[in-house]
Amino acid sequence: MCRAGDQGGKQGCAEHQDPGDERARFSALLEDSAEELYDHAPCGYLSTLLDGQIAKVNTTLLDWLGYKREELVGRKRFADLLTVGGRLYHETHFSPLLHMQGEVKGIALDLKAADGSRLPVLVTSTVKSGVDGQPLLIRTTVFDARDRRAYETELLRARKEADLERDRLKDLNTTLQKTLLPPALVNVPGLDVSAHYHIASVDEVGGDFYDLFPLTAGTWGLFLGDVCGKGAVAAAVTSLARYTLRAAAVYDPDPAAVLANLNTVLNHEYNGTDPRFCTVVFGLLTPDEDRGGFRITLASGGHPPALLMRADGTADFLPTPGGQLIGVLPDAHIATTTVHLAPGDTLLLHTDGLTEAHTAATGGERYGDDALLDFGRDLAPTTASGVIDAIRDLLDTFGTGVDDDTAVLAIHVPRPPSEEQR
Repeated sequence: MCRAGDQGGKQGCAEHQDPGDERARFSALLEDSAEELYDHAPCGYLSTLLDGQIAKVNTTLLDWLGYKREELVGRKRFADLLTVGGRLYHETHFSPLLHMQGEVKGIALDLKAADGSRLPVLVTSTVKSGVDGQPLLIRTTVFDARDRRAYETELLRARKEADLERDRLKDLNTTLQKTLLPPALVNVPGLDVSAHYHIASVDEVGGDFYDLFPLTAGTWGLFLGDVCGKGAVAAAVTSLARYTLRAAAVYDPDPAAVLANLNTVLNHEYNGTDPRFCTVVFGLLTPDEDRGGFRITLASGGHPPALLMRADGTADFLPTPGGQLIGVLPDAHIATTTVHLAPGDTLLLHTDGLTEAHTAATGGERYGDDALLDFGRDLAPTTASGVIDAIRDLLDTFGTGVDDDTAVLAIHVPRPPSEEQR
């Protein structure tokens, strides 16, 4: 007998151990562990003959499906455990691929349990061949996919809800965008007017705006602007700017005074940690009784200059230098200019979404002011609808390169009918 602390006893005890018995016990332990691992593995196992008849199945899969071993082995085929759709897929895809490739991995199927319920699983099958290379049986591993299916179902539900929410947001944004623009431009005797609003993204409300409206008899006001940012806050600033411009123009139609009024409102309203500002051009239109056509006085608050396309085929930007952003400073400098629009002339107002767009023709570079000027010179002389149609076509060629909303407003003094016929 070996005693603790007796080194010699330990050695003597070891000497009396039979190595053959030890190997036998170890071998028995391995065999028992292998069988235990197969039968109670965390996944299902089954072996079938080549015709699909079940020859062996582990306890794990039996427990999942609620069958007894004798109910399956030698009595049912693997396809009998599948749903109707699963059997069809097994016959048309799974089985042909398995016999052709010798292995099929990770196929999602539903197994029918003994109580009629469904068990979502992932199946991998391999063909075992003999030493002569001939197929003997099919080994199949079955993984429980209930948690995965539940996750996928929840993910699909969340995706559907997100899609519905996105559609509702699109409808809301579209409706909100429409409220920020005039439903129709007023008719100005002696003028042709056209406008277009290009939406860069339906997911966010842009901050571009424009309008044309009557003031006193024989006088009309117009404006076009761009609020910084997007979304609900930008929409709120846009709405405030539109109604402030209209109200200020009624009180004092002088363009510089109108923009000064808007500057005061925005500066007072948004002077905290989230300042809001805009670029805007305001114009005052009056008929020119002496020379014909119209006289327009434009005031600019940091806005891109208007493009004038003359009846003689020339085109150039109207200079409004030094105009500062509206809403940033308590007393912004407002630049003004007055110009005569003769018969055949067309004036185009635009936001920077047009010139900031990226074009494929220039390797993704900005379209830019120079390109717009060349565009106007190639187009002149033109009409209000003619230039707006051309701008729409131009924006379409940019595709996804237009990443900001774009508003354009064009006014044209038609030629007298006698000159049109020449």
